[in-house]
Amino acid sequence: MQIPYEFLGRIFIYLMILALAGILLALIVGAYSFRKRHIIFPNFVLFILYMFYTPAKWICRMFHIRDTLVDEILIEVRNAVMLDEFRNSGGLRVLFLPQCLRHARCPARCDPIHGYECRRCGLCSIGYISEEAEKRGFRVFVIPGGSFIKKIINNYHPTSCIGVACYTELAEAMEEVSFMPVQGICLLKDGCFETEVDVEAVIEKMEACNVRSDR
Repeated sequence: MQIPYEFLGRIFIYLMILALAGILLALIVGAYSFRKRHIIFPNFVLFILYMFYTPAKWICRMFHIRDTLVDEILIEVRNAVMLDEFRNSGGLRVLFLPQCLRHARCPARCDPIHGYECRRCGLCSIGYISEEAEKRGFRVFVIPGGSFIKKIINNYHPTSCIGVACYTELAEAMEEVSFMPVQGICLLKDGCFETEVDVEAVIEKMEACNVRSDR
């Protein structure tokens, strides 16, 4: 039987056009939702942008748009979708902070299970954030990488979490832990060394919970 290469080629082209149209639509809807703070069709946006993550970034670059817009849309849409569940979650709540927030002279040592153990030396913002987290019923983990998130979840079984990271890593991590209520906060300054986060934004996220002392 002769293989209908021409027909298969047409089907492939039609599928490519359909995929590109879907990506463009998801970017437009997502960008509108992001700027207007009014989320529309969130599941569609999340599905398309996660499925076509790399092509979506390529399209942004092609139109001279910063490709971090894709990550920003994913983070903000996920935040909006999960907000109500996050606010009303009980049990253990955790805050994941990246180790790059640490000062160059940080004296903390890294535990193989739960990451860096903050000494609260005052050299960076982690100590202050940890103190504020304790007041609000959150347990803080300062992690060297995404693999620690799985270890911590398997060992401590949290019911909700807040994550702080750069755009790309945060969008990916929020997808991985989407089985629980999650909120994400992007770093103000990235670069993997002595980064910065909006401390007040982190505190506001924690205060969004109806916190009970059930740690």
